[in-house]
Amino acid sequence: MRHVLTSLCAVGGALAARPFLNEPDTGFDDVFGSLPAGELPPLDQLVGLPDFDAAARRHLPIQNYTYYRNGAAAEWSYRNNLEVFNRYSLRPRTMVDIVDIESSLPTTILGHNFSAPFFISPCARGGYGNNDAEKGLIEGAANGNILYIPAIYASLTIEEISTFKKEEQVVFQQLYLDSNDTASEALFARAEASGAKALVFTIDSAANGNRHRAARYGVGSADASYTKITWDFYDHIRTLTSLPIILKGIQTVEDAKIAVERQVPAIYLSNHGGRQIDGARSPLDVAIEIQREAPEVFSQIEVYADGGVRYGADVVKLLATGVRAVGLGRPFMYANVYGTAGVERAIELLKNEIAIDAANAGIADLKKIDPSVVDWTPNWASS
Repeated sequence: MRHVLTSLCAVGGALAARPFLNEPDTGFDDVFGSLPAGELPPLDQLVGLPDFDAAARRHLPIQNYTYYRNGAAAEWSYRNNLEVFNRYSLRPRTMVDIVDIESSLPTTILGHNFSAPFFISPCARGGYGNNDAEKGLIEGAANGNILYIPAIYASLTIEEISTFKKEEQVVFQQLYLDSNDTASEALFARAEASGAKALVFTIDSAANGNRHRAARYGVGSADASYTKITWDFYDHIRTLTSLPIILKGIQTVEDAKIAVERQVPAIYLSNHGGRQIDGARSPLDVAIEIQREAPEVFSQIEVYADGGVRYGADVVKLLATGVRAVGLGRPFMYANVYGTAGVERAIELLKNEIAIDAANAGIADLKKIDPSVVDWTPNWASS
């Protein structure tokens, strides 16, 4: 036991001493470091999602950037969301015909067709990144044919966002709910009138988030009250609307199994971007736990996940667990600094990365991906 504890302490010490890179050193500063303060790099010269973070950090007022960037407490969960993907290595197969991989990108989410297995997660206050607020997010999603889930605390109202929808565009609506049935029914009615095809009920925010970085700049949580959220409450609110209600914030295999028992239409693995409680596991960790302990969940219910996704290989690893579609929040908020064109560019880059990373891993068809493409033994030295 002593030797085990000594080893664990050594690993912990190494992780604590290792500097954290919010964005990778891929030459961004070398190329754009001489730009005048606040000036955005040319959009067509951004080569990956982390570039949008770097551009937004240099462009936005610190308070605005901090609202998107902040995490809970010492931000270990925020950091872990980003780094966890490096603990699990791909197992590339060779001599596989992968030339049609792009044709397998399209997927369905609750029966609705989309061009790729990722979507724009609900994030509040689009106006902190762009004067047009959520306009770029919904237009970019439409042009890229991916799902957008507007946040209830968006800068624009449900009705204002809906005015930018394209004909036949599918959106879901994120909500916070409490025991006020009158208020809940009013929100449901507004969402349905706006054309939302499903509701996304955030359940991982029962109390205020412990956000130190945000508190310094006065940009803390928009949802600051204690809220009673139970399975019985969920059963009750389902009687108030005809729309399917997805549960966002599932963080254990136990709750995933209960969701199946309760006939929830879909669950969404999330730790709120590491913004609520520091020390919460990453959604990838939760997906791995479900795959190991109750893999049948993935065939019984649609499972989505977000948290720290920045690369095509991150999406591939989540899909390999059984997750159906992957959400991204902060990267699209940063991309929205450029407006619609920025969101479109981010979608284009991620689609390409998913396809080429899957191909290089020897995956011929994303719809037939399985856990064997990843070594699920964590390699702590690589994170």
